Amino acid sequence: MESDQAFLEYVVKALVDDPSAVTVERKVDEMGVLLTLHVAQPDMGKLIGRSGATAKAIRTLLRVVGIKNNARVNLKIAEPEGSTHPAAMRERGAEVRNEKNRDLDELVDELGSI
Repeated sequence: MESDQAFLEYVVKALVDDPSAVTVERKVDEMGVLLTLHVAQPDMGKLIGRSGATAKAIRTLLRVVGIKNNARVNLKIAEPEGSTHPAAMRERGAEVRNEKNRDLDELVDELGSI
């Protein structure tokens, strides 16, 4: 395990309630190192923090670790399954709107045939 990956695991496991659910994937490409972090759904709030402050602090620390190792380190926080993140809620909202529009179209068709 590389030092940046080990560092991220250590820090995150100290912050969350379910350290056994913490996993870090490491990929290296022409852009540098990408660390993808997976945590349990209930721990997402602790990990991100108010207005993203905790996540920003972790990214800053990873940047320092990367500089020490002559690498650019980026962090991606993976959204857990069953997340109620606003993006997921927006997608669900679009599904509901489409369903309502279909129902409305059917009602208009029925009224037009009367």
